[in-house]
Amino acid sequence: MALTGSMSFLRSLSYPSRIILARINCVQNASRRSASHFSYVADTVDAADGQATSRINMFQAINNALDTALKTDDTAVIFGEDVAFGGVFRCTLGLQDKYGKDRVFNTPLSEQGIAGFGIGVAAAGSTAIAEIQFADYIFPAFDQIINEAAKFRYRSGNLFNCGSLTIRSPCSAVGHGALYHSQSPEAYFAHTPGLKVVIPRGPRKAKGLLLSCIQDPDPCLFLEPKVLYRAAVEDVPTEDYTLPLGKADVLVEGDAVTLIGWGTQVHVLHEVVKLAKEEMGVKCELIDLVSILPWDRETIFKSVKKTGRVIVAHEAPLTGGFGAELAASIQEECFLHLEAPVQRVTGFDTPFPHIFEPFYLPDKWRCLDAIKKVLKY
Repeated sequence: MALTGSMSFLRSLSYPSRIILARINCVQNASRRSASHFSYVADTVDAADGQATSRINMFQAINNALDTALKTDDTAVIFGEDVAFGGVFRCTLGLQDKYGKDRVFNTPLSEQGIAGFGIGVAAAGSTAIAEIQFADYIFPAFDQIINEAAKFRYRSGNLFNCGSLTIRSPCSAVGHGALYHSQSPEAYFAHTPGLKVVIPRGPRKAKGLLLSCIQDPDPCLFLEPKVLYRAAVEDVPTEDYTLPLGKADVLVEGDAVTLIGWGTQVHVLHEVVKLAKEEMGVKCELIDLVSILPWDRETIFKSVKKTGRVIVAHEAPLTGGFGAELAASIQEECFLHLEAPVQRVTGFDTPFPHIFEPFYLPDKWRCLDAIKKVLKY
């Protein structure tokens, strides 16, 4: 949708509708522009295995997963800002029309209220699927998620839990989102026992992982790289299916350097694998971490012990990013196998910039330089 209609049409809309229309136009244009900093690689890991599929992008796959959840679970409800209209990225498009206003509905502009309401709905026995419109705005809900949802089971001595609570939120770079629409906050939540944090790399993973989160008995934070909503297109099974949480994927096998990423960065690193082979004749092993919490220690350590060199790449700032946890764990477990220090290629320790976004993001050239560095160490 673009703001190209007549002025009479725009004047006929209510003020909130004009705001929603402008927001949708902005983020859709941003998504198209930002796709240029990586080349999307379709999934080859989770084969459909004879299932019927449809070729769809990631926001459609998420919409399909939510449709499946509402269809198969009569207690499931979806709520958040603008979800009744489809949401900013159209992930809930058509669901209120199909399932009614009691199961898909808008909330006030209060992230803390959305999270708190979700905890109550889930604790009462329903399946709660909340949307925080942008991950940058999840911080008012931080107390509810960290101190209430994550600790629900522990504080009762395992007598009761938070129930099925999934909080979806778009994250990461979008083209010109700048400091309020491009952040990657996964590391904040990875510090919290009791939560699960998941970031998909494409449509097939998004549907299967989201359905796993919705069915999981623990609260899950499902972060969706917004630039992938339309850039990522794959053949996705049309029926209900789930994919395991806490299990990393080895996307490319190699013996020289282990490359670890998640979300959009997986596709950047896939380009780096090709560059390293073309320019240096080395085979890098590429791993999508998939789940930030819990994370697949076994797969990571096995790869590192084989290659002896590791590079972790993520869009979030360097200091305190989840790459630091990976680096520390790798040196503890694999120290005698390492041929070079673990390298991190990340965003910088500044607020996310606007016009300098191309310099901020860990692109393929910065990652390739890191490969050269660890090989020469």
